[in-house]
Amino acid sequence: MGIPESAVRLIVYGRKECHLCLDMISVLNKLQARYFFQVKLVDVDSDSELLVKYGERVPVLIAGGEEICHFHLDFSALDAYFDKIR
Repeated sequence: MGIPESAVRLIVYGRKECHLCLDMISVLNKLQARYFFQVKLVDVDSDSELLVKYGERVPVLIAGGEEICHFHLDFSALDAYFDKIR
C-alpha cells in the first residue's frame, strides 16, 4: 500500500552526501505511517538559486511553502505543522 496523492508533501532541501540530510530523511521515512505524507529530497547543489538560498543551512524541511525546521528534525515543529493543517 503506497502513500496516496492526497497526502501532505514534505520537501527536504539538502545534499546527497550530507549525513544530517540522510538522517532527517531516515527519520521521516519511519514517521510516514503516523503523519501520512510524501517526502522528497531536493539536492541544493543541482540548482544555483537553491544553493544561494540554503547554502550550508541544510537540511531544511519545507511543507506548503513553510519551513518546519532545519539541521535536525524538530518533532514539536512537525507535530505543530500537522496539527495546524488537519
